[in-house]
Amino acid sequence: QAARRGAAMEPERECRVLSIQSHVVRGYVGNKAATFPLQVLGFEVDTVNSVQFSNHTGYAHWKGQVLNSDELHELYEGLKLNKVNRYDYVLTGYTRDTSFLAMVVDIVQELKQQNSNLVYVCDPVMGDKWNGEGSMYVPKDLLPVYRDKVVPVADIITPNQFEAELLTGRKIHTEKEALEVMDMLHAMGPETVVITSSDLQSSLGNDYLIALGSHRRTKADGTKVTQRIRMESPKVDAVFVGTGDLFAAMLLAWTHKHPNNLKVACEKTVSAMQHVLQRTIKCAKAQAGEGNKPNSAQLELRMVQSKKDIENPDIIVKATVL
Repeated sequence: QAARRGAAMEPERECRVLSIQSHVVRGYVGNKAATFPLQVLGFEVDTVNSVQFSNHTGYAHWKGQVLNSDELHELYEGLKLNKVNRYDYVLTGYTRDTSFLAMVVDIVQELKQQNSNLVYVCDPVMGDKWNGEGSMYVPKDLLPVYRDKVVPVADIITPNQFEAELLTGRKIHTEKEALEVMDMLHAMGPETVVITSSDLQSSLGNDYLIALGSHRRTKADGTKVTQRIRMESPKVDAVFVGTGDLFAAMLLAWTHKHPNNLKVACEKTVSAMQHVLQRTIKCAKAQAGEGNKPNSAQLELRMVQSKKDIENPDIIVKATVL
């Protein structure tokens, strides 16, 4: 008993994440969507707020400040001067500025020199598809920076289908093509690629969304092993903001806890996601009242209320190994 208690008492080695994302005063996107789940799952999170806005830009109004690349560099210099710039993970999401993104790459490369085991988790946020038509919601000149500078230093990337197509210059119409695109993305650098949403047809019907994951690792003898999975999760009929940020943060946590089991890491990530979204839509509809469409404020993710689901998700979405 005592020995077992001793083992339980033994502190897990501190795992520290540098998260460079946007910050909102009200609501949950960017760092506000990533920090709480990571902390709940036992990570130390150091945040750099790439913007500080009153709320996300899906509201009628927003106000705030934007951090430029010099200011980012200055914050990083402060950490460096105090020799507290050792990280296990870097996490990044939505960025609108090419010089800011290039500065992030410089910082990641320097941190990887400090710690060769550092894992960079990048959500290459560039755009999405609406009714089958893809469009970019960041300036077009970010694409070459992501493709040529960011993705090659990233270890885990979480593009949606449209972003995966942009990065590789290849369209996806079938699952086979999706797997080929993921192989192309592996060849660019990342060991883990998760296409978080696609317009592939689910065998379960139109109310389901297909996500695909691929993990490629090199064994001790130099051979490469690839694990590929498919997940089909129920669509939730609402426009949420911050879901991609939450997804990337939880995927970071669960791949850390299950390093060579993408299936389990994704099942926990996607299941937790479903719990949060179901709770959010239920609360939003109750607030909006019968027959009314919930507004942006009512659709903010119910993060704190979902603490138990984030910490220990009941697996409601299973992954199929391909």
